Order: sequence, then structure tokens, then C-alpha cells
Amino acid sequence: MCEYDDVDVQRCRHGKRGTMPTRELLAIDVVASGRLDVNSGVARMSGKTWAVLWRGGPRRASTVVLFVHPASNFMGHYATEYMSTLGVDAAGLATRYVGNDSALIMENCLLDIGAAIAHLRDLGYERVVLVGNSGGGGLAALYQAQAESPDITRTPAGDPVDIAGAGLSPADSLVMAMAHPGRAVVYTEALDAAIVDELNPFARDESLDMFDPRNGPVYPDEFIRRYREAQIARNRRITEWAQQTLIEIAEEAEPSGGSEADALDDLPFVVHGTAADPRFLDGTIDPSDRKLTTLWGAPWSANFRPASLGHYSSLRSWLSQWSYDLSRANAYKQLPKVQAPVLVVYGSADCAAFPSHARGMADAVRHDDVELVEIEGADHYFQGRPDLARRMSSIIVDWGTR
Repeated sequence: MCEYDDVDVQRCRHGKRGTMPTRELLAIDVVASGRLDVNSGVARMSGKTWAVLWRGGPRRASTVVLFVHPASNFMGHYATEYMSTLGVDAAGLATRYVGNDSALIMENCLLDIGAAIAHLRDLGYERVVLVGNSGGGGLAALYQAQAESPDITRTPAGDPVDIAGAGLSPADSLVMAMAHPGRAVVYTEALDAAIVDELNPFARDESLDMFDPRNGPVYPDEFIRRYREAQIARNRRITEWAQQTLIEIAEEAEPSGGSEADALDDLPFVVHGTAADPRFLDGTIDPSDRKLTTLWGAPWSANFRPASLGHYSSLRSWLSQWSYDLSRANAYKQLPKVQAPVLVVYGSADCAAFPSHARGMADAVRHDDVELVEIEGADHYFQGRPDLARRMSSIIVDWGTR
């Protein structure tokens, strides 16, 4: 691996010491959705999504590392600039849903990643290393599985989406970096099981309330068993309601004097209580070096705070993105189908992607070209530890350019 310090990065594979990386904005043509699921008319009219590409020298490297996530803006990803000093180029993608996942359809994100990889190959890159970071893990695994053996023709809501005929280009290798197995999985693991009324988050079942000190922490095994069952049951109730509501809309919400395209075909709704994983308060569950908190602060307030995970959704987006049973972006289910080499990198102090997630993803791979690497002391964003972020970058580059 490279040697480096905070002042002067030693370029270890090409170029001169001290050469500054350069960045390039990539405008990537994307396949438009047949449904209005992006608020911005400017974004819809452009027909593009965007990536920032970092290059370490005047010529393109032979390998490019692409970071993806369903909705986060990875154009400013912390690892890409440093990676470009290690003999590869690196890019961070923003999908069409950047900054707003309320109407996000995972299958459309596959088309965005496919367009980005095709664009990169057109630029001359011989190898593409696809990195699913954080919530991008399940999406990247789904992309690679579909690029290798495509078969999706409809979303979970039944809408046409031609993944099978899109000609997705497989990545040459796949990385799960500080990643959980998928938004629907980790979301369900954090659904507040005590909520008994979806319209009133403070109507609570005390026997299933992880915030009630009579229940823990430390939480008894029986409580955890009942709690996990109740979380899945709550997710399934919302899924059934979303499916039934879509049926009712199709039957009753006909356009009045307008075209079929103007007919109502979706609705928004709110989900309360999305940061209530017992692991946030009990370090004996899935033990690690993590602090007992969430990415959005203390669990009780994060559980209801509007900016925390998945409080706003459309019916169709719920089925594709958050449904425990129907969302396809699940690395546990997709990685067994992947033939490309797989690297799983996780941090011992991560409070969002846990050690069991990393082990479960590595164990899901069915071939022998898989590696599991722990970065001791790293939290989800490497806060205050740029040295560990650089270590992760070096691990990915060394592995991806073997």
C-alpha cells in the first residue's frame, strides 16, 4: 500500500510527487422515467445525471473506481480525490434522485448506474470497480447481479422498466464499503416496533418500546426476538396498505377531462419512528467499537427527526425502496448471483453498518474470490480520522487493480 501523511500525498503508482489531481464534471445521458418522480423540471428536461471524475494525471488511468448511492450526492465523495493519487481515476455519481428519495425507484437507479458505467467505458476505461458505499451497498449488488444476468422487466409496483433489455455493462469488480445490505433491510431493523398507530407515533405498545427503561438496555433475548418480529410485521402492514391503496387509486382516481397521463397514480405518506434499532442503545448486540448513537444524533430524537432515514415516501417508492419483502436492492439476496470478485470493507466503530452486515454479505458470495476487511477504529464517515479514510481507499485500489 501507499505511504502518505496529511501534508503531502505520495503518489504511488504513476505521476510525480506533489502533482495535483484534477476533476472533471461528467454529464451522463439517462433513460427517462415514464412517471413524474423527480420534482425539478430543470432536472427532468436535462435528461442527464452527473458525476465528478478525479484524475491523477494528464492521461486517463486504465481503471476507474465508481462510488454509488441511491440518493446521496457522491459528487463530493471524500475518497475520490485521494484515490486519484493512487494510480486510478475515481468518480462519485449522483443519481436522478439526488437529495430526495421520497419518490425513488431502485430500478431507475440501476439505469443511472448503467449509463454512468457505459459513459466511463466510452471514455476509454478498461476496468471499472463499482463501490456501493453506505446505502449504496444493496443497490450496487443489485446492479451487478442484473448486469451479469438481467431479468427485471417491472418494478415491484408493476410498472414497466426494461432492465433486461437495457444492456447494462457489468463492473469488473464489486466493493461493499462501509455498507449495509440494503435500505429495506436496515430500515426495517430500525423501524420503531412500539408504534401502534401510523398517524400517532406516541401511541405506543409499552411491551415493545426499546426506549422504555423497563425493557432495557441491556435487552433480554426474548425482547429482541419479539421486537424484530414486530418490526417486520409493521413493515409488511405498510406494504399491504401501499399495495391496496394503489389498487384503489387505479379503480377510482380517473382523470377528469384530462388524458390518461394526467391520471393520479401515486400518493405520498409519512412514516414515523425510523431510528429505533436496539443496537443503537445496547452495545452487547452485534458488539463492536461503536458509540451508542445514530448518524443523526441520539436515538430518541433521531427516531422522529424529519431529516433522518425514510420518513417520506410515495406508495410506489415504498414498494421498490423500503419494503422488506419486495425491494430488490438487498445484498444478501443479490450477492449469491454475482460472479465478479467482491470486497467487503467495514469499520469496527460504525454505528450504521454493523459487523454482522459485513459478515453476512461476505458469506452470501458463492464463489471464492471474496475478501472481508475490517478497518479498526473507523466509524461510518471516518470522522476525525482521514488516515483511516485513506487506508480504506488504498485497500480498495490495491484490491481492484490486482
